[in-house]
Amino acid sequence: MVTQVDHIELIVDDIEGYVRLFQVMSFKLLSRTTHHGVSVELQLPGPNQPIFELHQVAGEEVLGVNHIAFRVDDVRAAYDALKGAGVRFEREPQLIKETGRTIANGRDPDGWRLQLVDARRQAPA
Repeated sequence: MVTQVDHIELIVDDIEGYVRLFQVMSFKLLSRTTHHGVSVELQLPGPNQPIFELHQVAGEEVLGVNHIAFRVDDVRAAYDALKGAGVRFEREPQLIKETGRTIANGRDPDGWRLQLVDARRQAPA
């Protein structure tokens, strides 16, 4: 079902400071979008590296890890299997147009968000 970690989303205060830090550490800037206000994706070079998605803290959010996203071959099938096994989900899988990802947000036993991400990524809108 899960094939790898797709991305880790961090909520930060100084997004440009984090971008500079990650780039100094050899991360490649992949994209900037308006998802979550401002969202930046960075990735280490090499095959199968997870993406770090950064977005600036807003509203009632708190700094830190927002979620870890797990890549799956088929988000609908994984959603159905996990929901059938008792995993709580916020809603049906949905396409996030800004990122081209189809996702399903669930909760682990302690209430932390876990995200399923379809391996087939579309071009962002």
